[in-house]
Amino acid sequence: MTESSKDQEVIAALLERMKTQRLPRARDLKAKVDRGELLDEHDVGFLTQVIEDSHAARTLLARHPEYQELAANMINLYNEITTKALENEKAAP
Repeated sequence: MTESSKDQEVIAALLERMKTQRLPRARDLKAKVDRGELLDEHDVGFLTQVIEDSHAARTLLARHPEYQELAANMINLYNEITTKALENEKAAP
């Protein structure tokens, strides 16, 4: 199997996970923090895993710049979530 075909298999799996797991969960978290709620330990664990996974995918993204805009949009969404979550923490009694 060539590196390119391996990459395509990994990309397909990552896109499926993003579509079925990561994006729906991120949208739920965004709605949660937008309501002023705090993140719980499971939410923080999810975000931690996303950050770790994104570091691992950097090399793959470097080889496939056609996915960089999508990755940047997801990173922006996670940034919005964490920024709002921090604001909520600071405002909590």
